[in-house]
Amino acid sequence: MNKKKIFNDPVYGFITVPSDLLFDIIQHPYFQRLRRIKQLGLTEFVYPGALHTRFHHALGAMHLMNIAIQSLSGKDNVISDKECEASMAAILLHDVGHGPFSHALETAIFNQVPHEQISLHIMELLNEEFGGRLQLAIDIFTDSYERRFFHQLVSSQLDVDRLDYLNRDSFYTGVSEGKIGADRLLKMLNVYEDQLVVEEKGIYSIESFLVSRRLMYWQVYMHKTVTSAEQMVMKIMQRARELTQRGIDVPASQNLQFFLRESLSILDFERDPSIMRRFVSLDDYDIWSGIKAWAEHEDKILSYLSACMLERRLFKIMLSPTPFDLTFLADVRELAQEHFGVTAEEAEYLVITGKISNNAYESGGENINVLTKMSTVVDVAEASDLPNIQALSKKVEKYYVCYPKEITKIDL
Repeated sequence: MNKKKIFNDPVYGFITVPSDLLFDIIQHPYFQRLRRIKQLGLTEFVYPGALHTRFHHALGAMHLMNIAIQSLSGKDNVISDKECEASMAAILLHDVGHGPFSHALETAIFNQVPHEQISLHIMELLNEEFGGRLQLAIDIFTDSYERRFFHQLVSSQLDVDRLDYLNRDSFYTGVSEGKIGADRLLKMLNVYEDQLVVEEKGIYSIESFLVSRRLMYWQVYMHKTVTSAEQMVMKIMQRARELTQRGIDVPASQNLQFFLRESLSILDFERDPSIMRRFVSLDDYDIWSGIKAWAEHEDKILSYLSACMLERRLFKIMLSPTPFDLTFLADVRELAQEHFGVTAEEAEYLVITGKISNNAYESGGENINVLTKMSTVVDVAEASDLPNIQALSKKVEKYYVCYPKEITKIDL
């Protein structure tokens, strides 16, 4: 069978699959599941074009990894074919552990089980299936390989993961401010003492990349309407879980019902292989089919929230740079309780509070390092003529409260 396939990608054009192992990974059911998980969760409620999937993103990241490796190889960095293939396998599988709706439900279905841990567990299962051929990819993914720059290409503040999702998400949302010059950035990369660095002439491209990232976070990823939708679907899952664990029938697919019924940690995944088999069958369709059924449920909270999601009757959201006054929040909950005829405990599902934060660059730790013409390495934030990057290092926090729009028609 010819496994040297080509994908026609709307962002980069033709993407080639350069090895049999990478083709077999893509063909595997664990990876094909990513076709049924949207990259941006519920962002389509604001940007209707944001319908691309984790499958698209993984292929794009693999493509950029290939370009990065070829660029580094052309600068007298010796990289073997095995290392190149392992790097591409690692980035291809870096998101394979994502559950339905990507980040939105990461804490609603499981008990604080990060998708990175599930990704690693799936990679280990695939490694057994492929006779140990993914071991180097796992070492790169876990940062246990001696040549650290390979891991930095997979996971750092300037990795091919970020380069692809900014380009791709900008393309599909139509937010042109998020588009970055990924090709130029990749060509500016080099290796110094086994660390990934950016050549000094690429410093302005880094600034542009970080500005684009800040804009995309507030304009797309943390858009206030997207935040409202994500919080609502989390409350739907929490209510479905609560009812299920109280013995109330909540119709759902067999595997979704299992996760609603059980409270699981990563240790449970490792102890019981059947849990992972259930997980890799879950996707966005399980959640939407559940929400469609729950819109007719006898529980007024579950049915109301589900109907709101189906009809895009999203909660009003207010943002503040400081925490909301506790008296104000108590008044909102009281209004919700009276208007919907629910208990104080049930009103907690209708008035949602929290905090969102972002800083485009985290100075200290895993920095973006610049290799100067004098062969010294400095943190990009310390570059003398780039005050913008220092500003982008500051964390911006916003507090929010979401509640049904029906309340605003009464008196608030």
